[in-house]
Parts: sequence; structure tokens; C-alpha cells
Amino acid sequence: MKISIFSILLVVILGLTIIGLYIGTNKQILSRVTLETIGYQMPVLGFLTFAQVIAMVNGGIDLSIISVANFTGIIAAILMKQYAFSALMAAVSGMVGALLVGGVNGILVAVLKAPALLVTLATGFLVKGISLGITKGYIISGLPSSFVALGAGNLLGIPVSFLLLLMLTCGLVLMFSRTAFGRSIYLVGANPLASLFSGISVKNIQLSVYICSALLSGIAGLIMAARFNAAQADYGGGYLLITVLICVLGGVSPSGGAGRIVDVFVALSILQLISTGFNVMRASAYLATALWGLLLLGILVITRKIPKHVM
Repeated sequence: MKISIFSILLVVILGLTIIGLYIGTNKQILSRVTLETIGYQMPVLGFLTFAQVIAMVNGGIDLSIISVANFTGIIAAILMKQYAFSALMAAVSGMVGALLVGGVNGILVAVLKAPALLVTLATGFLVKGISLGITKGYIISGLPSSFVALGAGNLLGIPVSFLLLLMLTCGLVLMFSRTAFGRSIYLVGANPLASLFSGISVKNIQLSVYICSALLSGIAGLIMAARFNAAQADYGGGYLLITVLICVLGGVSPSGGAGRIVDVFVALSILQLISTGFNVMRASAYLATALWGLLLLGILVITRKIPKHVM
């Protein structure tokens, strides 16, 4: 894999972030407790971010990811609490609900040619409304320990959910770099018309993209419900714009056709470190948010000076 100047820049920023927080937190940022905290917090945002990446690389966007995540968790929680479903069957049932939403998004975008921004915004509101109607705004808590282990369990001291995130990252790297489907996502995002003349089924790719996005959102919802030991329609409301921020910070083009999974993972790590580090220092969360924006602005200014052929 060719290493770009942009990738090197992100790694340098990651290194400087670690050094700065190491000094600012009096070495606590690399303590076992802090690293475990990062390991438990990062997977939900990571899965949601990669759900967004797939849509953005394809030239679209998915504004329904948070609603789909909560919808999945609510379905699973209700089935376990009220109908005594096993954790596995409840999780699978929740994922079916997520895939149905993804299918609706894909059909509207790919077949009816409706703008992804409006389609996913509408389905996001629709699914959130359904979730609120089902739960009446209440929290469904007290989930079985076998399910909670997904978000709170660990394997050899490493959070299970973080291991799943690492597996997903490796899988997406292979998919985008080694498979025809992954390369087709890039091509359709860069130029749908040219892709069509190249023999690529643009409709099938776009439909698959939104199903995959919903799939990852659903998994994020299960991890979130397991981590909080509860499900609700309003969890993770602030994550949506953060996923877009991470995507752009990680080099994903808002117009589609460009973006590396590894770079996005590094960008995700930077933002998570900043957030956790500021918590450790007991600094205002607003300062961390401001720093995220400043970091993105800096990246945009710097990359404007880098020739496109070396990005």
C-alpha cells in the first residue's frame, strides 16, 4: 500500500497528540485505566464512523445512522426483556430491522435517484419517531449479562468491542483494496456515469452501500446498548456530525471517490484521545470540541497546499 503525505501528516498529528496529552495529563493518558476507557468508548463511534465512510466514499451521506443504531438496540432490548429472547436471537432480530432501513435508503437513492441527504434525513426522523413510539421515550434497562458482555466484556484485558472494531478496520481495508466491490464503491463515488459505461451496476452498488451502512450502524447500536446496559431512542445524538468530521479529517472526500480506511482510523484515534485526555485533565469538553474544529481547519489548509497527485 502506497503511503501518502496525508497519511504521514495524520500519523505525525497522532504522535504530537499523544506527546501533548502525556505531558498534560502527567502520564495518565497512557495508564491502563485510561487506555481501557478509550477501548470501551471508541468502538461505538468507530462503527458509526465507518458506516458513514462507506456512504461518503460512494458519493453520498447517511444521516440515519444514529436512529438506526438506537432502533436496533431498542428492538433487541424489548425482545430480551419482554419476550425472553436469547441475546443472540434478539441481536439478529435487531439487525434485521437495521437492514430493512438500509434497504429502504438504498432503494430510494439507487432506484428513485432521490438525494441521499434528504432520503437519510427523512428515514432518520421516521425511525426515531417509531423508536419513540415504541418506548414512549423511556429507557429500557436491565439487559441480560450475556448481552452486556458485548459492550462491557473483555478478552485478555482488551475490550471485546474494541477487538471487533479492529477486525472491522482490517476487513474494510481488505474490502476496499482487494475486492471488486470495494473498488466499485470508489469508482461510483468518483464518477457514476463512467462507472456505468465500465459495466458496473451503479444501482446495485448504491443499494449495497446503504445496506452495509445500516449493518454497521446496527452493530454500533447493539454495542451501545450493551455498554450502557440500556436502550433508548435518544442515545448518541451528538455522534452524527462527529462521524462526518472524522471522515473529512481522515481524508474522505465529501464529493466521493476518495478516502482511506487506515487514515480514518487514525483520525478517529486522534479525536478519541483528545476527548479522553481532556476528561482526564478535567478540562471543559467544549475546549475539546473547539480543538477538533481547529484541527480540521488546519488539515484543510495544509492539504490545500499539497499537490493532489501526492495525497
